[in-house]
Amino acid sequence: MLKIIITVLMVALVASLGSGFYFLMTDQGDKKSRRTFHSLGARLTLAVALICVIVYGVATGQLGHKNPWDAGPQAGQTE
Repeated sequence: MLKIIITVLMVALVASLGSGFYFLMTDQGDKKSRRTFHSLGARLTLAVALICVIVYGVATGQLGHKNPWDAGPQAGQTE
């Protein structure tokens, strides 16, 4: 479930980036249009939410690593 939330947030970030670029190109020179600024605010909020979800996942152990080169702590090994 957590990986789905992360994927949705990443797609929303890319969509917000695209909308910000579109607003930047279409509103050139318009002093009253604040759509680019609002898109930046939405992107910042999504980025903070994504970081919070990732930190939560790592802290609870739901997100881990399964790297073949890092097997993690080995039980029974003492020096």
